[in-house]
Formats: sequence, C-alpha cells, structure tokens
Amino acid sequence: MTRTAVGLGVVLAIAATAAGAFASSGRLMLGPASRSEQTTYKAYYDGHKDTYLVTDVSNKAQAKAMHINFASEIGHVKGLPAQYFVQGKAAAGQLSVFGSEPGESDYNPLWEEFFVQWKAGSTPVLLVKDDQITALAKQGKLTLRDAHIVLNAPITKVGK
Repeated sequence: MTRTAVGLGVVLAIAATAAGAFASSGRLMLGPASRSEQTTYKAYYDGHKDTYLVTDVSNKAQAKAMHINFASEIGHVKGLPAQYFVQGKAAAGQLSVFGSEPGESDYNPLWEEFFVQWKAGSTPVLLVKDDQITALAKQGKLTLRDAHIVLNAPITKVGK
C-alpha cells in the first residue's frame, strides 16, 4: 500500500467518523447565518394571538397577490389543520384563526384555508377559537367554505 493510499484511507476514516458524529447530533450544516426582515402576522388560537410567517401557497393568484412563493405540490397534502379567514362583515379586531399551534399533536406549518362568512341577519362576534367557528357553523350563523388552498405559514411565536 502506498503512502497516498494510507493517507487517503485515514482522511476518509476521519471524515466518516466526523459525519457520523455530526449526523447523530441532529445539527444540520445550514450555511452561514444572517438576519433579514420578514413580515409577520397575528392570528388567534384558543383565545390568544400567535405570530406567524407566510412563505408559500398552492394557489398561483394568491402567491402573486401576496408576493410569496407559488408551490403547487403543497396543495396535494391532506389531513392538515385549518386556518380560517373571515370574508365580508366581521367583528372589530378580527384576525384569522388557527386550528392548531406548536405543541399540539396535530400542528403542521401547512394549513388548509377555509373561508368564513357570516350569514345574513347574524351579528358578527370576534372569532378566536376554531371550536367556536365550527359551533357557530352548526348553529347556522356562519358558513365555512374549504378554499382547497394550502398555505405554508409556520407559527414563530405562541401567544399567552
């Protein structure tokens, strides 16, 4: 065996050991870190406000309007929690409403968009919980419509 082959063998062994140790630590080589400004939004979940980002959506028109990435493939993901968006008349201070948040067993940063509309003759109240929305829909006070759009909107801060 030549000196080059032995040297290469040692280098490969060290690299394999380092890669194995790195992989088992759970850390990823993400590249250099930097800070950038990103727009964040607020939404309700179980009566408190969470902060979230919006990065991608499965609807091309929505992506263009929101200046975010169009990602058609996320639209094929099923079994996602809901994010409710009130359209038309709404109570003062109304925000969208999440169906989950980090720490919940069904949390996912992908959301199935649902549009909420108050029915004629119903007085809008502030919607702050997904259970509240579904209960009011069962009572016939508002309608829910699955938009068949998936939004990538990770929650970055859970409120209290």
